[in-house]
Formats: sequence, structure tokens, C-alpha cells
Amino acid sequence: MNREFIIDCDRCYWRAERRASHYFKLLSKQVKEKTYIGTLKHDLASSFKLQTKPLSFLTFMEKKKTSRNFRRQIKWLEYTGKLDVFLERSISYIFLRDLGKTLDSSDIQERIQTVVNDLKSNLTTTSKMKSEVLSGTFSFLGMYRWGQREGIEETIIWLFQKLTSVSKQIPKEIDSPHAQRKLIKIIMGVLMHQMEEMTDQTLPEIRVKKLDEAIRLGYSYGLTYPFIDDLLDSNIFTSDEKKQYAELIRTSITTSIVAPLGQWPEEKMKMMSYIHRELKEAFEYIHSHQTSEKRKIFTEQSYVFFQSQELDRLKDLSNPQYTNEELYIPIILKSSSSRLMARSVLNTHDDDGFNTRTFLYGIYNQLADDFADLFDDLEADAVTPYTYYFKYHQERPDLINPFELYWTVITNLIHNVYHSDVTTKKVILARAINGLRRYKEKHGVQKYKEVMQLFAFDPPESFSYIQTIVEKAEDVDFLDKLIRDELITELKKENEEQEEFFQTIKAVRNEINQALMITKSKKELLVEDPITEAANYSLEGNGKRLRPIIAWFMGVRVYGLNEVAFLPVLKSIEYLHTASLIFDDLPAQDDAHFRRGRRTVHELYNVAVAELTGVFLTMKAMEEQSSLEQFDAGQVLKMIQYSAHVTAELCKGQAMDLASKGQQMTIEQLNMLCFYKTGLSFEASLVIPAILAYAEDKEIEELKKFAYHAGIAFQIKDDILDVEGDADLLGKPTHKDTENMVSNFVSLLGVNSAKKQMWDHYCLAIESLQSLPNNNSFLKHLLNYFVTRER
Repeated sequence: MNREFIIDCDRCYWRAERRASHYFKLLSKQVKEKTYIGTLKHDLASSFKLQTKPLSFLTFMEKKKTSRNFRRQIKWLEYTGKLDVFLERSISYIFLRDLGKTLDSSDIQERIQTVVNDLKSNLTTTSKMKSEVLSGTFSFLGMYRWGQREGIEETIIWLFQKLTSVSKQIPKEIDSPHAQRKLIKIIMGVLMHQMEEMTDQTLPEIRVKKLDEAIRLGYSYGLTYPFIDDLLDSNIFTSDEKKQYAELIRTSITTSIVAPLGQWPEEKMKMMSYIHRELKEAFEYIHSHQTSEKRKIFTEQSYVFFQSQELDRLKDLSNPQYTNEELYIPIILKSSSSRLMARSVLNTHDDDGFNTRTFLYGIYNQLADDFADLFDDLEADAVTPYTYYFKYHQERPDLINPFELYWTVITNLIHNVYHSDVTTKKVILARAINGLRRYKEKHGVQKYKEVMQLFAFDPPESFSYIQTIVEKAEDVDFLDKLIRDELITELKKENEEQEEFFQTIKAVRNEINQALMITKSKKELLVEDPITEAANYSLEGNGKRLRPIIAWFMGVRVYGLNEVAFLPVLKSIEYLHTASLIFDDLPAQDDAHFRRGRRTVHELYNVAVAELTGVFLTMKAMEEQSSLEQFDAGQVLKMIQYSAHVTAELCKGQAMDLASKGQQMTIEQLNMLCFYKTGLSFEASLVIPAILAYAEDKEIEELKKFAYHAGIAFQIKDDILDVEGDADLLGKPTHKDTENMVSNFVSLLGVNSAKKQMWDHYCLAIESLQSLPNNNSFLKHLLNYFVTRER
């Protein structure tokens, strides 16, 4: 055990508590004596020019708009000429809150303006980057393209794998979108700290190293929010289990060695094993990348944060005896230590005032957050200054009004911490008014009035003046709030779409499975028929049925084709695919012994039966397609011609694959081979329904482009799984390509570079979807599945 980092937790917390107590006494004195009132009113009057003239058309339209849509908001601000001021205010706030800077120096103002100019260019450009920025606040596409520009693709791929894994493991009792948002926010916060430390003179290789570390450190620290805080706040654990888990965390912090998981109920053991493994890896990564000084600071701040959280978590809203100090000191500690921790994971150099500013600033954000969450916290019986005052203010006149304390904190920050700086004053006050306006929008005017009556404070004219500003002030939006709204909306939508995607796949797969079996005629029942038996044996295998499922989605969901009439097309696509697998497995080709978790046809029967079964299924596919009577005959003929062409090209692709064994191939050759082997069959699944639905040639070309890149991405993932996959999950042995001397992306490039190729094709496929006229969220999630699947 490394005793250098075993901290005296009681002394550590006592020191922090004394500091917080001193700060709280200063604030409570200002509340009691009302010394902040005159200053606050003057600050508000000088910062907001209230509307006194008739509303212009633009102002009227701005007040009418209620949408928080990120894209529309940015376009509106650009149209009204307010984008520059909006971005300056937003970035200034981030420098204050997240980076712990002051705004009263020319150097900081220059850096803020540089960020604003770059951000404005990215948000308003008509180039390809615009589609990346507007395709999603935290999209795979946008992040990977940024990673390519920075030269950290491998880091971004690692992050994608981690975020995908975490999203699957977040228990259903936890609000998954909010948990994911907090994790992403922490990653971005640590990344901002690191980027602020670098300059134009930072060497490229150093920049790559620092960005890589910042993302991994941000993830490692951010993981504590869903897997410690949210977990302990949820109702997943019994009270004893919460104590057990809290003690595990406490021991790990104070000893700098992750404590053993211990015993858990069987139904929770799998989840807890994953969480413990991820947190252990994260904890050790942070410690291994810190200097001794930073590690000590991080450990102490971690304990202060954890202990203050625990004290708050253990409070009982039914207890009427908590003092003001018991209510406020823990939130001063947890709000400041969480931000100090985000900084201390990096080996950065802080200016003299950073620690003090961050410590004093935290409660400002915490009081704003607790106000916004008032009703959620009441429903959960959580103790915050607002919920406690809400419940006991009539019988406890000694309780400090948290809303009044909030404005006291604001005045203290502006004048005693940031030395009355005008820009800082305007930014902080705009943020406060923005929070109240958002609350009013969320809960409605009536609920807002009720809450304001409850938290009103003396003198009444000062409180009323705040409400007037909330009603009339303009231009108090902030970029991070818009992004927060957008991110939560996107994550919720993504989760819903993903759930629908898998439910659709499951339902359609079951329907297809029930329709695939080939029945024998009465005459065929009289004789031995190994061909039909072998065909059904192949079709009964645990196939993914991706190709007919894609065709079903395009035909039924996108183009509105009759589901029953379209069924023969689905059968034909799976028959052709299964036939190709039978041929592919033959001794003369790949000589595979297992397929879809079962013995291959030539192994179970013989080579002749396998060959004939492949031909049989191919012709059955043609028979099904020619049976389409409810579609235009000309379109059916066009579809059959296209299908025959694809089948012929697939044969060429397989021949190319066989000829490549033992040969070193180029990337271009591999791309072409993958298209012939995989991309073409995906293309057919997209194009066949499009032909029957009279889709325009331009749309069909975009579908082909998507299929090309999606097919290659799919094949690269297959190559990666052949090296890294689980044979039981795959239903076939791994490392088969190596044994058969097959040249593939992994053998040519190595695993990491193969992953880069896969994600580049992923991005190209997503970009092609943006040109299609229909809602193709299914295809986006299909593509996500292609690159994140485990089988």
C-alpha cells in the first residue's frame, strides 16, 4: 500500500468545513443585515435596459418563439444580428465557471474573442463542417471528424466504445439521458481545461498527447457521476447495500487503492462487477497520470466531495431540526470540490486566485441547480435548502431563505471576488435571470408565481424589481443551456429510437423466420429430399436476417408498400444470402465447419448436397420475386433484372476473395472486395424496395452510396471481431481469416488502423443519409449497430 497518499480524512474534511463555515457566516451576515440590497438593485439597473418603447416586429417575434431548438436559435440570433453578443456572453461565462478565470484582463478577453470567432465560423459556415456541427450536439459523426482534424482518432474510437458500453449498463432506475449528459459534460469540461493550457506554439505531438489524456481523464472522473452519485441517489440499493457501497468508495479514496467489490445479491452481481471494473480502471488511470502534488489535491478534494454528498444524502426531510449550517455548508463543499477535482485531474499550473474563486463560486451554481430541481427533489424527499425551506419556513423563522442567499452570493461574487468588473457583473446577472425565465417556461406562469410568493424576501420593492427584469429583460440566453437542452433531447430521442430499432428488428425477424421455411409438395413427400431439408436446416440457423429486415424497413416504413404483398421480396433476399453462405463455407472456398452456431451444410450432409442447396435457394429467390402480382409488372421486371445482376456480381466478389488468399492486397482492393462481398447485398436490400416504389434515380444513387460505405464498415467490423470477438457470441470460431491466409483490413492495417477505416466509412455513410428525403433514423441506428455489435 502506498502510504504517501493515505490521507487523514477527518482532518482534511475539518479544514474544508472550517473554510466553508467562514464563507457561510459572511453570507448569512449580509442576508441578515440586508447590506447587499442597495448594491444588487444598482447592479440590476445598470445591467438591464428594460423595454419601454413599443415592441418592434423582431422583438415581438422573439418573445413569441418558445422553441429551444438549437439550430433554429442559432439561425435566429444570426438573422437578428445578436449572435456575436450571445457568444461573447456564453463563452465569458464558461471562462468564469468552468475555467475559473477572471474577465478583467486583456489577455483573457483576447482568448475569449478567439473562441467566439472560431465558434461563430463553425456555427454559420456553409461548408461540410456545418453538417457536422448541426448533425448532433455530441454525434459520432461530429466527434470523429473533429478527432481526425486533431489527429486523435484512436482516442475518439476508445471514447465511443466506452460511452456505448456505459449507456448499456446504466440501470433503468437511473435517468439515462441525464446520466449520459453529465458524463459528457465532465469530459468536455476537462478537455476545455486542457485546451486552454495549450497555445499555437504547442508542438503537434504534444497537443495530441495532451488531448488524448484529457479525454481519458475526463471520462475517468466523469464516470463517478452515473456510477457513484446517481447510483447512491437511486432506489436500486437497499439501505445496507448503500452503506456497503459507500464504504467501498470511502476506503478506495482514503487509501488510494480500489477496495474489493465484495459479495452482492446474485441479481446485482453482474452490474456491480462491471461498475467496479470500470471505476477501478478509471481510478488507476487518473492516479497514474498525476504528479504527487496533484494526486494529493485530487484525493483530498475527492474525499471532501464524497463526504459532503453523503451528509446531504443521509438527511431526512421529515427531520425539522437541521440548522442553517447543516443545510448550507455541505453544498458549499460539494459544489466547489467537484470543480476543483475536474481541474486537479490534469497536471496544470493554476494562478494564485483560481482555488479561491472556484471555492467561492460553487454555491452560486448549486443554489441555481437546486432551485431548478425543486419539485423533483420534493418528490424524491431529498433535502436541499429549497425543499427544506419549502416545508418548514412557517414554523422555522430562523431558516435562511435560499433564494435571498442566492442573490447575496451573486452580489458578493461580483464585488468581493471579481472586483466589480462590469463584464463579469453583466454575465452573472444575465445567467441568474436566464435561470428564472427557464424555470417559468418549464413550469408555467402560475406555478412560477406560487414559488416566487413562497421565496419572496424583503424589501418587497427589490424582489419585485427582479421579477420585472425576468418579465422584460432581453438577450439572456446562454449557449451551454441551449446545448444542454439539445443534448438531453437528442439523448432521449436516441434512446427511444434505439429501443424502437431493436424492437422492430426483433418483431420483423420473428415474422421473417416464420415465413422462410420451404414446404414440400405431396409428391415430394413420397421421396427422399435432402435438398429441401438442407435448405430449411440452413434457414433455421440463428441468422441476424439483417438484409430482409432492412428491405422491410425501406419497403414498409419508408415507401409504404403493402406488407403482405411485399413478403416474397423479404424471403427472396434471405434465400439469396443463405445460398451465398452455403457456397462460401464449401471446402473449395472457406472450408468452414460452423455457421450461425451450427454445423455447415456440407459437414452435416455432403459437398454435393450443399452445392445443390445453394442453387436451389437461388432459384427459390427468383421464384419468389416473380410471384409479385400486386406491383407494376414493369417495376417487377426491373427489380428482377437488378437482383440477377447483383447475384452475378456477388459471384465475382467471392471469386475475387478466393483469388486473394495468401495475397497482399491494397486498401483500394479491399474496399472493392468488401463492396462486392457485403456492400452489394446491403445495396440490394435498399434498392429493391426503392425500385418497386418508383424512387427517383438520384435517391437510389444516395442509397447505393450509403450501402457502399455501410457494407465496408460492416465487413471491417467482421474482420475486427475475427480477432477480438467472442466465439460463443459470434457462433463461429475466431481467427479463421488468419488460418485461411485471407487478407483483410486487420491483417493489412492492424486493429487500430482498421478501426479508423471503419469509422471513416461510418461517417461517409451518415453523411450520405443527410441527402435522403425521408426520415432514415432506422438506417442511422442500423449503422450504429454495424460498428458497435458484438456478433
